Amino acid sequence: MAEVQAMGANQALGAAGEDLAAAFLEQHGMAVLERNWRCARGELDIVAEDAGQVVGVEVKTRAGLGYGHPAEAVGPRKLVRLCVLTRIWCREKGRDGERARIDVVAIVLPPRGRPLIEHYRAVQP
Repeated sequence: MAEVQAMGANQALGAAGEDLAAAFLEQHGMAVLERNWRCARGELDIVAEDAGQVVGVEVKTRAGLGYGHPAEAVGPRKLVRLCVLTRIWCREKGRDGERARIDVVAIVLPPRGRPLIEHYRAVQP
């Protein structure tokens, strides 16, 4: 039962982080094209456009730094998967062959106080 409650709390934290990330990206001039896009190979948290370039965005949210910085959870294997997913998205949307990049938005959302949002652009595996 505690695991189910923790799972629900983690999902709520993740959803809150994705909402913050989408608003942050839009405030910084990016257009959010899609959220929680899924295919058989996985999911992109956010697909955005920045100055005509498609951007696959991974959002990582933590309630604190007790388990490390959220960006540390996005390793090389995850980045390769995000690249593949972004290419699939581009192909499905008729944007195959366009330049695309992967960004990571890391959010620390403490129980009290303001969230810390860090945006890492063009992250490479």
